[in-house]
Amino acid sequence: MPEESFEVHGPEKHAVEHAAHAGDSLASRVAVMTAILSTVGAVFAYQGGHAQSDAMMYKNEAVLRRTEASDQWAFYQAKSNKQHLAELAALIAPPDKRAAFEAEAERYKQEKKEIQAKAEALEAETKKFNELSERSLHPHHRLAQATTLVQIAISIAAITVLTRKRWLFWVSGSAAAIGAALWSLAWLGV
Repeated sequence: MPEESFEVHGPEKHAVEHAAHAGDSLASRVAVMTAILSTVGAVFAYQGGHAQSDAMMYKNEAVLRRTEASDQWAFYQAKSNKQHLAELAALIAPPDKRAAFEAEAERYKQEKKEIQAKAEALEAETKKFNELSERSLHPHHRLAQATTLVQIAISIAAITVLTRKRWLFWVSGSAAAIGAALWSLAWLGV
């Protein structure tokens, strides 16, 4: 009959195995939570970047409109100068040439009205794009805060595995929950 061997486990070996399995349970939960938080953090970061890109695009459009409006106001000023010169010329010109200078001054006056309307419309567009930029940038702040809290939660989760302190697991979860709340506020536009 072959010799069969068996091993008797002492209480210390049982305690070590139990501690290893209990630690694995915590480590497993933290690993799953970390993977989920990493994915959530990536989504938050993407959304924050998208909001920031929109804000910069709108701000760029506002700057372009402001430049166009400035050009129109310069053009308006040039027409105004020409109008004043034509009016002055009408005052000092011989009577037979006054009508031509007065007509020229009136033409400049009409052209100025069109230029002024265009400049004012461009300024209104500038204001609209600035407001859109501000509205787009507002969620970015909340999303950046949410991303930061998710990153903090991941860091605390790593410390949880190293220290085996369960209360850190709950702190990590709380930081993640606050990050999710901030994301909700950003999504709601608050």
